[in-house]
Amino acid sequence: MDGPNLDPRDQSPADFLERARQLSLSPRHARRWLAQVVGKGECDLAECSRRGILPRRFLEKTRELPRLRLEKQIVSKASKFQKLVFRTADERVVECVLIPLHRSGAVSICLSSQIGCVMRCRFCATGRMRVQRDLQTWEIVDQFVQARAIVRREGRHVTGAVFMGMGEPFLNYDRVLAAAQILSFPVEAAIGAEAITISTVGLVPQIEKFTSEGRRFRLSISLGAATDEKRKLLLPVASRTPVAEIMEAARRYAKSRHARVMLSYVSISGLNVSEDDARALGDLIRDTPVRLDLIDVDDPTGRYLAPAAAELNRFRDALRRYVGQPVVRRYSGGSDIGAACGALGSDQIP
Repeated sequence: MDGPNLDPRDQSPADFLERARQLSLSPRHARRWLAQVVGKGECDLAECSRRGILPRRFLEKTRELPRLRLEKQIVSKASKFQKLVFRTADERVVECVLIPLHRSGAVSICLSSQIGCVMRCRFCATGRMRVQRDLQTWEIVDQFVQARAIVRREGRHVTGAVFMGMGEPFLNYDRVLAAAQILSFPVEAAIGAEAITISTVGLVPQIEKFTSEGRRFRLSISLGAATDEKRKLLLPVASRTPVAEIMEAARRYAKSRHARVMLSYVSISGLNVSEDDARALGDLIRDTPVRLDLIDVDDPTGRYLAPAAAELNRFRDALRRYVGQPVVRRYSGGSDIGAACGALGSDQIP
């Protein structure tokens, strides 16, 4: 059906409600439509009209809502992680991950924002994919809606979302932020803004914009290393942006939020987990309030290996001395199904 776009998943809630007003849809009907599509995951226009959620006359004024096609649901044998593989209308592959949390029945959903990634991080499978395109806002939200439906059927509940899947979220800034606003809009099963985390490898202009806009979503910055020399070995973006500039932007964000900034640190044996690396992190972070998340590398090529327990323990002991702030080892499950951090898209590499 061809007509105006009134998809609650494809624009911020404020833009959607304004667009609905322009199309003479009452605020009551607009909110019920938004709640049905985003909160309940039901997109059938005719059914919503039959149930009085949408006026019948509106069927002729808007077009059917598209959906991603779920191709695979893969469950890890080693953990409770699950990977969902979607196919877009233009036959691209998008993956997201269901992350079980320690709380009973709680799940966080890891969302993709792009197909492929131009950042080309050396240890990341998505970075080795051919860069294809940004995801539309509705494609990001539909990952969440379909994933949440699976979680519900399993008797569990979604308590958060992380934009840490395929792509660099801040290179698709407007759509990612619109999607985050939709997920936290107060309808059934909405999640709090503080339970939504947006990750970046350190795009300073976008971090500054995010800070100035006063967003309530959490920010996570992937460091990889504390010095430019080592960072360039892992992240090509380091050649353009000194890590000190990234940390200054992080410092301003933490100050504006009166909260810790999350720093993600992919731990790689023999490369970035020595005492010198811990000392460099201390010098870089100084008095900035942070939470340092250590994540074992999961490189499908085997070029980069996760540190053994003894090596990692020595590094954590050194971090306590030089950084003196919370250090958390973030478990990245699902490596057996290509669902661990940095492993999405591994099946799509030519």
